[in-house]
Amino acid sequence: MSEYLLINILTIIFPLALSFESKIRFYKKAARFSAAFLTTGLLYIVWDYLATKRGDWSFNDQFILGYKLFFLPIEEILFFVTIPYAALFLYETMKLYLKDNRIRIEPIWFLYIGILLIGGGIVFNSQYYTSTVLIFSGLFLTIAYNIMPELLRSSLYWKFITFSFIPFILVNYFLTSLPVVLYNPDSIWGPRFITIPLEDFFYSFSMLSLYLLVYIYSGERWRQKKSPLSGQD
Repeated sequence: MSEYLLINILTIIFPLALSFESKIRFYKKAARFSAAFLTTGLLYIVWDYLATKRGDWSFNDQFILGYKLFFLPIEEILFFVTIPYAALFLYETMKLYLKDNRIRIEPIWFLYIGILLIGGGIVFNSQYYTSTVLIFSGLFLTIAYNIMPELLRSSLYWKFITFSFIPFILVNYFLTSLPVVLYNPDSIWGPRFITIPLEDFFYSFSMLSLYLLVYIYSGERWRQKKSPLSGQD
């Protein structure tokens, strides 16, 4: 077993085992998770594929099985399932135990921040990874402002993002310290938190936020269409 595969397994094993817990019943959200993967997950896999071919980063053969799909290690493909699954499980768990309040910031300010981030991505266009994560982060804020501004004013959402950085730091520490992932210094700013490039924080923010946006949005749409006799979420 490769180290990267082990990281994937350890990431999802407890959320998967607890998905059938009577209060959470996360297994009933499978259709919503699938919708999020088929949009956000595939988008990030395509980006990953293009970035790997371009040389923004590479994978250390010492820590992967060696089987590849679309030029990517199979463990990297699994990353876009295990990490979001664990994160959305965390969100559903937080909904049970934490109160959701509206924060006192008008959504328009998030739109301004989104535009600034997109502008920053254009400014740093010569550093491909930096540019892409800034643009994707800005796109999330812009899309959320237009289709779900209430998410940006949800204290639960910001608590979720804050808490998600804890497992993110743990997982990324192993990925970047072994290292499983090798970054091209020409594609990033350079400064790191411990061994984690600063860009990875924007990456995590944008990916998990877009996953959550689709996850919630699809749930609301299906709930509106649901028959009164249906037992599905």
